[in-house]
Amino acid sequence: MNCNLAFIGFGNVARALARLLIRKQDLLKSKYDVTFSLTGIATGRHGFAVNPNGLDIKQALGLVESGKSITPLSTFQVNNSLEVIQHSSAHVLFENSPVNTQTGQPALDHIRIALELGMHAITANKGPVVYGYRELTALAKSKGKIFGFESTVLGGAPVFSVFRETFPLAELSSFKGILNATTNIILSRMENGESYEDAVKFCQSTGVAETDPTNDVDGWDAAIKVAALITVLMDTPFTPQQVNPTGIRGITPETVARAKAEGKRYKLVCSAEKAWGQIKARVAPELLDSSSPLYGVMNSSTGVSFRTDVLPDYSITISEREGMAGGPIETAYGLFADFVTAVTQ
Repeated sequence: MNCNLAFIGFGNVARALARLLIRKQDLLKSKYDVTFSLTGIATGRHGFAVNPNGLDIKQALGLVESGKSITPLSTFQVNNSLEVIQHSSAHVLFENSPVNTQTGQPALDHIRIALELGMHAITANKGPVVYGYRELTALAKSKGKIFGFESTVLGGAPVFSVFRETFPLAELSSFKGILNATTNIILSRMENGESYEDAVKFCQSTGVAETDPTNDVDGWDAAIKVAALITVLMDTPFTPQQVNPTGIRGITPETVARAKAEGKRYKLVCSAEKAWGQIKARVAPELLDSSSPLYGVMNSSTGVSFRTDVLPDYSITISEREGMAGGPIETAYGLFADFVTAVTQ
């Protein structure tokens, strides 16, 4: 079976996914008899390209990474991302446009249209999960397709699929953790004496943070992840505005140094608790001492503990690898895992 793929967004995560697909193409063929062609790409700064007979993935990667346009690769005249979806003849859409924490658009429309056209829709974008989970899940089911979003929280680590497949009818009562790697790296590097500005630049240089790090440092990325977990796992629609996050801009090097001298450190802690039909959610810096399970979660490591009615505590921790800053590669694997699930069901 050959699968045509369309990419909406071709940033760090999408390009990491493209490389992963290339690396795994022989295994996909030998184990599942699945091959693929890239037939559509939409980018924010490098143009649009559609070729139902297949685009050259390596050439597209080279053009984007050298700052050039991909438009010369196109055999169709396409002017926007919706036209790429409509004309790509894709079987699977990977939606990785920038996250809109306030409305979920335009990713929400991208996924809706792809599903209506009979494509599987897979995303690392939290917006469509928060603002369209029930609608998109129902639409996917009616079309016999997958709406996949495993990589929206904790990258490539299974969170949603674990609950879906191994915790049947378990009721989630609370969770607490560190869900944003960028702020964790910044705070860890500040603890080692680096300035806030230099720590942010480091995150941008490794691809963990975007050119505009506002969503990370102001807590909105963490808040929309909290909202996604509540929306899906607590089956209660929830928005980042309801979380009303507090970010880390108020944490100064002097504040960090004082905490370190006292054997404590700051973390951007995410939490939610459901009790008596009400949900309280929070994203804010917290001063932790060594008795906290989150105290030792450093640099790009992230993790969360869940409490359910059947298992008191279930923890997932993503630890950094030596020499890695985390982010795009791990998130790309979550997208890849959803792809394998979709095309082998």
